[in-house]
Amino acid sequence: MTTTTPNDDVKGGGGAAEQAHRRRWAVLAICCVAAALLGIDNSVLNYAIPSLSRELGPSSTQLLWIVDIYGFVLGGLLIVAGNIGDRIGRKKLLLLGVAGFGAASALTAYADGPGTLIASRALLGLAGATIMPSTLSLVRSAFDDPKERTTAIGISSGIGAASFALGPVVGGALLDHFWWGSVFLINVPVMAAVLVAGVVLLPESRNPRPGRLDWPSVPLSIAGLFGVIYAIKTAARDGVDDHAVWISAAVGVAALVLFLRRQTTLAEPLLDLRFFRNPAFAGAVGSNVVTLFTATTLSLGFSLYFQVVRGWSPLTAGLALLPGPLSAAFAAPLSALLIPRIGRARTVSFGLLLMALSTAAFGLISADTSYWLLLPALVVNGAGLIFVFSVTADTLLASVPRTRTGTAAAISETAMELGGALGIAILGSVLSAFYRDGLTLPAGLSPDRVATARESVTSGVETGAALPGATGQQVVAAAKSAFTDAMHGTLYIAAALMLIGAVAALFALRGVPAVLDVPEAPAEQAAKTATATAV
Repeated sequence: MTTTTPNDDVKGGGGAAEQAHRRRWAVLAICCVAAALLGIDNSVLNYAIPSLSRELGPSSTQLLWIVDIYGFVLGGLLIVAGNIGDRIGRKKLLLLGVAGFGAASALTAYADGPGTLIASRALLGLAGATIMPSTLSLVRSAFDDPKERTTAIGISSGIGAASFALGPVVGGALLDHFWWGSVFLINVPVMAAVLVAGVVLLPESRNPRPGRLDWPSVPLSIAGLFGVIYAIKTAARDGVDDHAVWISAAVGVAALVLFLRRQTTLAEPLLDLRFFRNPAFAGAVGSNVVTLFTATTLSLGFSLYFQVVRGWSPLTAGLALLPGPLSAAFAAPLSALLIPRIGRARTVSFGLLLMALSTAAFGLISADTSYWLLLPALVVNGAGLIFVFSVTADTLLASVPRTRTGTAAAISETAMELGGALGIAILGSVLSAFYRDGLTLPAGLSPDRVATARESVTSGVETGAALPGATGQQVVAAAKSAFTDAMHGTLYIAAALMLIGAVAALFALRGVPAVLDVPEAPAEQAAKTATATAV
């Protein structure tokens, strides 16, 4: 008679599982560093654009692709990458991704033209898609004890959240002393260290009975997600009048419909829709989407507020936003203490409530509000964010079979990518509309200047700065005032959505136990049943 141990997906059986258990905190550290570098890289490019534009001279279209191609490729490949990791081994996929990310970073740093830079950024997205689900699933596989697992995933989520705010700080510090490529070259030694440590310390884990990979599902998944993400981001930037938006949306939706229908007919689907029958999994994914939908707009608004309205440098603006993610990193372990006391549903709801209250408080700011009045709300917002992400990440990974954690992590990351893109597209458009409606310009400006000033707060301030005397000062003041008022309305909408999400989380995650038993895959259940029957 054979038995199924908790770590049957760890290659090599019991001895390897014991070794993996001893190294579990080292696994967490390695995965946190790899994931943090992805977060930094995701936000650092915006601060290198001015200098790389001067040196490489990209056209406006090329510049858009330089900025967007990373996210397009990353979002389009996450589900495929997570599924492959479950099949070939999450350690193997992570190390391939780390090596690829380091090599692509070097290519990006020394790109000699816009075309090379676009191609190298696409390679970064490809490598990132293999790293994202692998890190989370490896952490999940390394921790057997539910309390330790919750703490570890909370720490991982906190560091991941902090890394996004480190992008402006790291980028600003490097760009003050070096050329634009330095913000990418810094990835190379870090990823080299992760690669060496990973080869030595990471255990291998995979699905021991993965079944056949359904190859027709792969292009359908990629085309569907790429098309939808491209349509959302293009609409957010250029509006819905662009024909490319409707074409890519139609292609993406059609491909996704075909993909999802195909998944319901397969014994071993690329995306197991049965996961969503589990209230814990569906509620966790839904909470993440709501959080990213609202939080990304907050980040966008404050980046413009600090740099354009307040006139701070990118480095200063990055440092000003840093307390929020840092509070997330420090508050992450608290989620493991809250779960047994108030439950998963109330912990997620409490996190969204904290975010709603702090976001509403941000709606009271003016163009000259003291930063020290903003600081408490930034700290509270970061803590609320991590109460959501750390609990939902642990919940969704613990609510699927251990053999499918790579796929589950990829579903979560994809949902968050879509949530963030939709937030920028919808709430970002609301912010822009409020700005245009609230902008009152002095009389006598030419139609061209009026049109330029109405495009964005950046254009409005630049238009005013180019005008002489009192007229220019009035335009600058009007643009700053209109944008601050626009932030008020947008932040109140975001806060209301967070409140709705907090209430929804109470129902969506209702009944999910504080300690989740890892479900078995159908194949494992069948094997146990057969064994028991034989005995």
